[in-house]
Amino acid sequence: MSALPESLPVSAGGRWRVRSVIMAGVLAALFTLFWPTFFSMAEIWERSETFAHGYIIFPISLWLIWRQRDELAQVPTRPDARGLLLLVAAGAGWLLADAGSVNVVAQYAFIALLIGAVWTLLGWAFVWAAFFPLMFLFFAVPVGEFLIQPLMGVTADFTVAMLQLTGIPVYREGTFFSIPSGDWSVVEGCSGLRYLIASVTLGVLYAYLTYRSWKRRLLFSIAAIIVPIFANSGRAYMIVMIAHLSDMKLALGVDHYIYGWAFFGLVMLLLFWVGGFWREDGQPQTRMPGVAPLEAEPPRPLLPFALLVLGVSGVWPGYAAWLNARPLPAMPEMRVDARGGWQAREAFTSWAPHWVGADRQFRESYAQAGRRVMLELNYYATQRQDAELINSQNFMIRQKDEVWSNVGERILVVEIAGVSRAVRQAKLLGRDGQRLLVWQWNRIGEYGTVNDHVAKLMLALDRVRMRRDDGLSVLIATPYDESGLDMAAATLSRFAADMEPAIIVALDRVDGQ
Repeated sequence: MSALPESLPVSAGGRWRVRSVIMAGVLAALFTLFWPTFFSMAEIWERSETFAHGYIIFPISLWLIWRQRDELAQVPTRPDARGLLLLVAAGAGWLLADAGSVNVVAQYAFIALLIGAVWTLLGWAFVWAAFFPLMFLFFAVPVGEFLIQPLMGVTADFTVAMLQLTGIPVYREGTFFSIPSGDWSVVEGCSGLRYLIASVTLGVLYAYLTYRSWKRRLLFSIAAIIVPIFANSGRAYMIVMIAHLSDMKLALGVDHYIYGWAFFGLVMLLLFWVGGFWREDGQPQTRMPGVAPLEAEPPRPLLPFALLVLGVSGVWPGYAAWLNARPLPAMPEMRVDARGGWQAREAFTSWAPHWVGADRQFRESYAQAGRRVMLELNYYATQRQDAELINSQNFMIRQKDEVWSNVGERILVVEIAGVSRAVRQAKLLGRDGQRLLVWQWNRIGEYGTVNDHVAKLMLALDRVRMRRDDGLSVLIATPYDESGLDMAAATLSRFAADMEPAIIVALDRVDGQ
């Protein structure tokens, strides 16, 4: 941003040098204030190949600004107080996200804070002129894991449909399916998320550099979203067919990945090749209309606005640090007394749910008149990093678990003690043939929910308002066979109705209310 055309007056160059130094100092201060948030992004870039592109997003944005330096140097810049509104909104969003330990929202808020600082110090005209390079920074946020399950479903649906269309008989249960030549499962690596994120990032950048019409840029960006989804589904079908036709000799080891990447690479190459027929990069960039001459810029001191940006931005991490420093309350061990004729018995299954960081945990198996149910409670006294009621590390089973498979998970409404309630239901299948029906829900105060977004928001709001932000996960499981699913659901419903008063008493003992 410091390079200027020779025609600019010396005073303009001097102003740009001063503003560049102040702008760089403010941005460096923001990185320091929100270093844990930036570091959480970098950690994911480091450990996940899906988001490794995050390393180059900031350099690309800087390069995009550098290639516009002549145009940007002619944009009238002056501090704009409206940018403080974005700073306040982004800061409040960051505080809520930090309180709820929602890293992805905190990371988006951090990028918005950087853009808000640029807007406040350099003005809206500069932000508009550098709009794409600034917005491209949002691609640094490692987001998209919530798409894994839906994408796995799409891949399984497409593959099974194509196999049936080809005339191959298929038996499917969840994301697992069997054909005469062997058994298959659609796992996280088959979801195509890595392909999708790579395609969208490169596609949006390609559209910006290649086209000048925003309509063409938008259409190509949409194609960069749709094409990899269909390409990944076709890749999965192709791999299954290669293995099937080769008597399970090909596409099972390293070549499984080689064929997949080769096919996807070919599809992406074709996408960019076809998009090149309408390229417009030989035309000049569309300029912002109505920009006043640089010499007409009204003077306004920059340093007070820089200090204001730092003051407004620094409030949020300071308040968050104070919240995190509060001590945990004293808590007794959690104990649940059996009721309704249920008696504690030895465990009937080797399966155990994976909930991490709970301040108090209770797990017990019960029996009544031949019915067997496992109960697990995980209580979180306050929400903090790695000790949260809603956490991506809390799940029924691990992907690629060697013993258990999740053959169906969904949200449904059931009746417990005459009241309709939403639960998260999972059907688990063990290698030994044992089947488990699992219900899980969360309890926040007097409110029960299985909506993770609502739960996160409720807990975050309670935390920032210095109210109680404790929560309880309730999970019950019982064996079933394929013909007795309704009977298993009735067992869980009966157990939940009988034991809920005991669970509430146990929760009251722990939380001190």
